[in-house]
Amino acid sequence: MPNLGAHVSTVGGLHTAFERAHATTCHVIQIFTKSQRQWNAKPLSAADCANFQAAHRDAGMPPLIAHDSYLINLGSPDDSLWEKSIAAFRVELERCQQLGVGALVTHPGAHVGSGEDAGLERVGAALRRLLAENAGETQILLEITAGQGTALGHSFEHLARLIELCDGHPRLGICFDTCHGLAAGYDFRTAEGYQRTFEHFDRLIGIDRLRAFHLNDSKNDLGSRVDRHTHIGEGFVGLSGFELIMNDPRFQTIPMALETPKEPDESADIRNLATLRGLRRSVVSSAPQSEV
Repeated sequence: MPNLGAHVSTVGGLHTAFERAHATTCHVIQIFTKSQRQWNAKPLSAADCANFQAAHRDAGMPPLIAHDSYLINLGSPDDSLWEKSIAAFRVELERCQQLGVGALVTHPGAHVGSGEDAGLERVGAALRRLLAENAGETQILLEITAGQGTALGHSFEHLARLIELCDGHPRLGICFDTCHGLAAGYDFRTAEGYQRTFEHFDRLIGIDRLRAFHLNDSKNDLGSRVDRHTHIGEGFVGLSGFELIMNDPRFQTIPMALETPKEPDESADIRNLATLRGLRRSVVSSAPQSEV
């Protein structure tokens, strides 16, 4: 089966994510390593790291992904906010490395009126600095965005440009969010559209750079540029798009995480994961192992 899981709460301590993941049958775990709506965070203690790593081992070492703070904007034309964003992202990377998290997902940022070309240059400059300063192994995964407002990263061309600006750094990869991809204008819901979408991706970026999926249905239709997630099969992606991803032999070992709406208990994640697993037609054993 593909590596399936969900974004999991860490209320009560980072190590508690593994208990919740077990309860929801997650084989991939995505977390925030700090509050996503605050700039600052209490530094991780040695006990925090030890408890998290012990819980990870006890859980069988499932793939781990973190998502950075929504406040960070590496594309900002404002020098003060740009430097603050770089500093915050540096901390996010360091926390991932302290915990042993293999990949950090980030939205590329927004140009806030400076224009797409200028915004991409700004993000590229920030990423070059961060990668030069940080010698760790945590990958940085640029997430395709829906393209709301002045958001960058809503096209494969944007993502390819950012990789180019970083001289093809091997630690840069892509996270394909299904809601965002559809909203940005990529129609992967039919066999023909799916083939066209990922051939385009492979031509511009290289399929080896696709290192994670966010599996979310979309409340809005193709090309809407609106980022609104909903449950699997209940939106405009529909079951057909997810079925194609779930049965693509290239993606069998790539981590895939839900970011669908939560309910007071774990039932929504359990239901969505069961729906995705039900779309799987056969087991593919020849796919390469994920690096995450």
